[in-house]
Amino acid sequence: MKLSRKMRLGLLLLLAISVAAMVVALPPFPQPQAYHHFAEQRALFGVPNFLNVVSNIPFLVVAMLGLGHLLQSGSGTFFVRAERLPYALFFIALAATGIGSVYYHLAPDNARLFWDRLPMSVCFASLLAAVIAERWGVKAGLRLLAPLVAAGAGTVLWWRRSEALGSENVLPYFAFQAGAILAVVLLMLLFPPRYTRSAYLFGAAALYGAALGAELLDYPVFALGHIVSGHTVKHLLAALAIYQVFRMLRSRTAI
Repeated sequence: MKLSRKMRLGLLLLLAISVAAMVVALPPFPQPQAYHHFAEQRALFGVPNFLNVVSNIPFLVVAMLGLGHLLQSGSGTFFVRAERLPYALFFIALAATGIGSVYYHLAPDNARLFWDRLPMSVCFASLLAAVIAERWGVKAGLRLLAPLVAAGAGTVLWWRRSEALGSENVLPYFAFQAGAILAVVLLMLLFPPRYTRSAYLFGAAALYGAALGAELLDYPVFALGHIVSGHTVKHLLAALAIYQVFRMLRSRTAI
């Protein structure tokens, strides 16, 4: 059954309300301190947690590739030049995430994790704004860019603030990340594309899901020969997921 535009927008609004309601209804969820105890703790060349640190380099590489592509004259296909803005912010935040993750993995704790998650939340917000601009409308995507970035960053700021207040709650951050991914997928399913190669985003979502799975299996993956840990694999899979966004922009054409 073909849904009207109002019904499709209503489904997106329902998703946003459901995520917000879940955050309000559920009790505070503190950041588990066991999270900071990764399987990969080997030092090399004087760098602690070496593989978890250097596996962030692909994020910086993809970020540079993406920004370089956007800055090239005539690169990519955009009906409106301003459509590049969310993607530019996405790749800038990606570079900051790579740097923040290096800083965190040198000495993992909550204070350093903040600098990993803050730019990461901007990545999710800006990608969502970019997809809104392409599927829903350019004006809507550009107008929602700043509010989405503020909301994403706000969840990370609230996590640290709630910790200082003695009622730590990291749930809003996780909810925003999950909600942004679901919203991107829903937008792609409900609204027709304006560019080719949009299927790369489905590949990106699948790879990021695999990355999260590898993160949960940090120790079991490391136990398979003690070569690489699940968290290191997570970094590599997540970078490969974001590389799909670059591939999409590099090869797509207008429909």
